Amino acid sequence: MAETDPKTVQDLTAVVQTLLQQMQDKFQTMSDQIIGRNILFQIMFLNSSELDDMSCRIDDLEKNIADLMTQAGVEELEGENKTPATNKS
Repeated sequence: MAETDPKTVQDLTAVVQTLLQQMQDKFQTMSDQIIGRNILFQIMFLNSSELDDMSCRIDDLEKNIADLMTQAGVEELEGENKTPATNKS
């Protein structure tokens, strides 16, 4: 028998308790990792959804601005320079 082998009931109880505690610690670590990944996934999903919503709002805003510019008679010329459209009569 090796020196680490339990020799009494108390020794066996201590070894079993130690093993159970180690198993509990490993289980808790794994659970924490799974929960952490799940929370991270939810955060990423929510952020992605919010970004998609914001992108749609920006697209709508750009379209509304373009419509207003058209109604006001402003045309876009090369790049960002904007001038009032001239009426050709």
